[in-house]
Amino acid sequence: MRDVFEMMDQYGHEQVIFCRNPQTGLKAIVAIHDTTMGPALGGCRMLPYSSTDEALEDALRLSRGMTYKNTLADTDFGGGKMVVIGDPQKDKSPELFRAIGRFVGGLNGRFYTGTDMGTQPEDFIHAARESDSFVGLPKSHGGTGDTSIPTAFGLLQGMRATARFLWDTDQLAGRTVAIQGIGKVGERLLGLLIKEGAFCIIADLDSERCRKFRMKYGDQVQIADVGSIHKEDCDIFSPCARGGVINDETVDELKCLAIAGSANNQLADDRHGDLLHERGILYAPDYLVNAGGVIQVAGELEGYHEERVLAKTRAIYEMLLAIYRRAKSENISTCRAADRLVIERLDKVAGLRCILLGDDHNRPGRR
Repeated sequence: MRDVFEMMDQYGHEQVIFCRNPQTGLKAIVAIHDTTMGPALGGCRMLPYSSTDEALEDALRLSRGMTYKNTLADTDFGGGKMVVIGDPQKDKSPELFRAIGRFVGGLNGRFYTGTDMGTQPEDFIHAARESDSFVGLPKSHGGTGDTSIPTAFGLLQGMRATARFLWDTDQLAGRTVAIQGIGKVGERLLGLLIKEGAFCIIADLDSERCRKFRMKYGDQVQIADVGSIHKEDCDIFSPCARGGVINDETVDELKCLAIAGSANNQLADDRHGDLLHERGILYAPDYLVNAGGVIQVAGELEGYHEERVLAKTRAIYEMLLAIYRRAKSENISTCRAADRLVIERLDKVAGLRCILLGDDHNRPGRR
């Protein structure tokens, strides 16, 4: 196993917590990246990781992405992530999630979490029995419901901004979008794009889901192989499954003009963003265009107002255009432009933390 402190130094983390409960089979890692903006906020992912190293790497990269996502989305939260080592189809139990609730609750409001890949809002009903550090619960249990709805809506705003930058119109009618992964977000995105008049190429590990949508939408949908959809001729390639899709092998195989998807950490490494820039492929930084979900759950902690959530999600459009313009003016990749904007914001807010806030400083989202 790699040295954990060296990995924390590499990514800039504050804290990593390993959680184990033999009675429920829980093995989990909580990674808290940066709390300059406020308490850490990020989802809880459950996957059958092949090793602890793989799980730790995922937690570190995802939590750093949450810092960047929360900062650009203008929430008063920092970045964190929890990963659970296990098969979500076989290893879930109410007791396992109650154990998660105990561990997260023990952080005393330093970390808030909810659904991610492999977990559902209903899972956290059990966790919430042990702690109030959970967001995105079903509406019947006091939450705001399905976060895939604002995530897909925000991604659509990112695609419209991309169209505006490339083609001087934010209309997507007649454009071809290749969606890799028709899960919770991919399915909703597909429906939105069909309404926009786009033609969609879809791929998923569950081929039956693809056939279902082909039947539903007819000639507006074409099915491709999940392992080669990135090679399809299209205007926008949209990774909506796992990360690392843009890597040494795939970067030269792309036949798209732009990339905008909901998957986290789409770039295997930052240098792949530079390679996209060199190839003239416009990349929408994933931690911005997939921020709709975190905007919704942050709203739960700040005092939920639907119109405010919608307004912040719509603002992804203008923020992405600003990043595109900065990348062009400075002749750098869009991921470097976005990262610079995040660091500038964090530095400015860090300078405010020396001002005493008084009795209100401990509420969620404030330090």
